[in-house]
Amino acid sequence: MAKRFELIVFDWDGTLMDSAGLIVDSVQAAARDLGLAPPSDEHARHIIGLGLVDALRYALPGLEPARYHEVAERYRHHYLSRDHEVNLFDGVAELIAELARADYILGVATGKSRAGLERALESSGLGAYFHATRCADECHSKPHPQMLDELMDEFGVAPDATLMIGDTTHDLLMARNAGVASLAVAYGAHPRDLLEAAAPLHCAASIADVKAWLRANA
Repeated sequence: MAKRFELIVFDWDGTLMDSAGLIVDSVQAAARDLGLAPPSDEHARHIIGLGLVDALRYALPGLEPARYHEVAERYRHHYLSRDHEVNLFDGVAELIAELARADYILGVATGKSRAGLERALESSGLGAYFHATRCADECHSKPHPQMLDELMDEFGVAPDATLMIGDTTHDLLMARNAGVASLAVAYGAHPRDLLEAAAPLHCAASIADVKAWLRANA
């Protein structure tokens, strides 16, 4: 059977790697370090996937932009001190390997920095599987479509042959803005009801669900 999609693009945090909890903890700890009221868990989870400026504007709305770098430094301190605790979701390595064997073009579009993504790709052992990646410090933040537009341009793949997979509404709205189909995962940062409101093709409950849906529909 002919493939529906040629290019499959994954978000990273909360989609492939179980890092949402550490991101929330690190944002809250960074705020406390600087004497700021930390965002609630809900607010902190909402920013996952965004670029730094957009994330801080939402999580700490009263913070002067001149202090963003202070929060970023403290956030990195807390995150990097514990990132060895973070693992891929069960089944992710097998899923990515299976898609690679099936000759899909695989990409990543993430709110991580380039340095952060390269660290994660190396530690996870998945780096060799991805043909291209885009990060928030080299593109507009989600939900702007730049990351997907650049990946599609790089490989000459049309929007109707591209699928975005992510755990946040930022991912799904980026896909919509790029004219691309999306698959949501409900085990990450954003709740299922918000994901379903963004009208993905499917909202998967687990990596096994993602794998089954892709086998049947991609």
